[in-house]
Parts: sequence; structure tokens; C-alpha cells
Amino acid sequence: MEPAAGLGLKPVHYAAALACPAVGEQAGLWFEVHPENYMVEGGPRLAWLAAIREHLPLSLHGVGLSLAGDERPDALHLKRFRALIDRFEPFVVSEHLAWSRRGGVYHPDLLPVPRTDETLDLMARNLDIAQQALGRRLLIENPTHYLRTLPHAWGEVDFLVELARRTGCGLLVDVNNVHAGAVNTGFDPVAWLDRVPGELVGEVHLAGTRPDPELGETLLIDSHDTPVNEAVWDLYARLIARIGPRPTLIERDGDVPAFEVMLAEQARAARVLAGEGRMAA
Repeated sequence: MEPAAGLGLKPVHYAAALACPAVGEQAGLWFEVHPENYMVEGGPRLAWLAAIREHLPLSLHGVGLSLAGDERPDALHLKRFRALIDRFEPFVVSEHLAWSRRGGVYHPDLLPVPRTDETLDLMARNLDIAQQALGRRLLIENPTHYLRTLPHAWGEVDFLVELARRTGCGLLVDVNNVHAGAVNTGFDPVAWLDRVPGELVGEVHLAGTRPDPELGETLLIDSHDTPVNEAVWDLYARLIARIGPRPTLIERDGDVPAFEVMLAEQARAARVLAGEGRMAA
């Protein structure tokens, strides 16, 4: 089965996910998990994941490597990550263009970085270390932007493309992050997506946002606790029409609905991937 549209796997859905292998075989269903939640020696989470992996593909989406930080990736973290890769054989492994660790302190968010030559050098170094240790090509995800910052030396797409050129990594295009960042900081999301070389895109993410409680729709929070926004669906259809089908994940991390509701969004993404209702590029 070729992975098509997938879902972020949540513990509340373990039993339902295990019960639907026939659905997955028909629709290209797959599941994504954060490896940090499974870096243990045993227990029920690993047992559930192993059972689901017998029927459906998995991807591992890291949130803790801090690849854009000024410190080298943590060796123990990489060792545990590699153990999961070797055991579950994910069809894709990804991380973020962000930092989250310094001086032994882990921050509870994926923090953006200035796109400078120095940052590019550091991230290329860290990516080389990580890919060598993990034995895999990593896909790097674009972050959400909330504030206009000082001018960057690199445009975001150019930065990602250069990073891929130097390290051999691929790109994970989070369309929701592009949409939210465009609303929050004023860039053109269509122009952003149209600049991404299709051959570098190994995966796409879709998710929902929530308006800021005080500023409303002028500031979108990448909350992952609502259905995918219609504007994001439109951007996604345009991207797929241009670059062709790519494994696509529906993310939902808060206010998680019933599994059947998530499958309905997964089915909508699958229809776009199949060429139904695509917008003209």
C-alpha cells in the first residue's frame, strides 16, 4: 500500500486505529507519532504501536532534536530515536526548522530562528550529525510565524532549499503554518508555496488554527485543535495540483474528536491526492 493521507495517532484512538486495517488498505491510511512519546524500554504505548504497525505504515515526526540550535544534537536522544526507527521502519522521518534546547534546558515550544548564514551553517552541521546517526534522510518542516522580526538574510523558502542542497534533506511543507504565518506577518502564502521545488517535498501537513482571544482573526494560533481551515484546503489543493500527490497528514492535538470525524478529514485529503476537485495551478 502506498501511503496517501494519514492521521496523527492519539492514545484515545488506539483501539479504533487497530480495528480499521481494511479502511487503511483502501485509502492509503497511515499514522504519525512523535518519537519522544515512545522512547521507552516497554509498556502499553509501545505495544499498541507495534500492533498498529503490523497493519499500517508509520511516520516519525520529531519535536526534540533542536536542529536549529547552536548545540549539537543530543547523542542519547539520537540513540533512542534510532532504536524506534530500526524497530518500526517508518516510511518517513521528519523534524522542524526550530530550536528547543540549550544548556540542558528544554523549552516547551518549537522556537523560530533568524535565517542567517551562521544559522544555516549550524543547522547544516546538526542535520548532518542527525542524519548520520539515524541512518535516514530527514524532512524539515517550516515553522509558524507570529511576529514580524528584523530582516532575515535569507527568504524562508530559499533558506530551506539551500539547507536541502547542503545536506540532502527533504522538506515537509506544513500548509497550515504557511497560512497562519501569512495572516500573522503579511506575506503571500500562494507565492511562498509556488516557490517550493516539488522534488524536495516528501510530506505535507494540514491542521487547524484558532484566533487569538484578544486580537481575533488578525493573529492565528497554530493550535491543532480545530478542523482544517477552508483557506488551507484551497492552498493545499493548489500545491498538490502543481507538485503531484505527496503523503499528507491531518494533525489534531487538542479537542480531539471521534476517530470517525478524523477519518472524514483524512478522506477529504485523499480525494485531493486522487485528483478530485483540484484547483488550477
